[in-house]
Amino acid sequence: MFFVDAAHFVLGSFLGYLWCLTRVFVRASSGRQRYNVLGAINTLTLELVRVCNDGYITATTVCELLVKLAALNLAMPITVVLDNARYQRCRLVQETARALQIELLFLPSYSPNLNLIERLWKFVKKTALNSRPHASFAEFRGAIDQCLDELPTTHQPQMKTLLAPNFQVFQNVSKLAA
Repeated sequence: MFFVDAAHFVLGSFLGYLWCLTRVFVRASSGRQRYNVLGAINTLTLELVRVCNDGYITATTVCELLVKLAALNLAMPITVVLDNARYQRCRLVQETARALQIELLFLPSYSPNLNLIERLWKFVKKTALNSRPHASFAEFRGAIDQCLDELPTTHQPQMKTLLAPNFQVFQNVSKLAA
């Protein structure tokens, strides 16, 4: 099972918390450069398969990711958990998934907390971008790629706890009439 979502990292200042007596000016870029990462995280092995660009994530990008997932030649059937983005629900993606024998499982609307990869994107922002200035777009992109490349090695202990499929379950919920 793979959890899939895109992260759109924008080159800019990711400030931490600071209190000071004097005003401090921080140089920042215009925020017009984006680094898009469409990722699929395996819930068992914590392996990340990704497609990156600095343009847009489209249906063809999703199909490219599905082809990469099929190329892994896993012994078990592949199920991909997706949100309801328009470029993921289109006919091209569904036909590609059917041809590659990949099952698409769509999450309910407005439920990003059910997608485990959202935790990964928050971790990447905290680890690679928060309170770290980047002088150029290449340096910015390199910091994100380095963090993602180090997931199975340097960040493995954090990934095991962060990406554990633990969800809050409510028992005996009382229903109120509106």
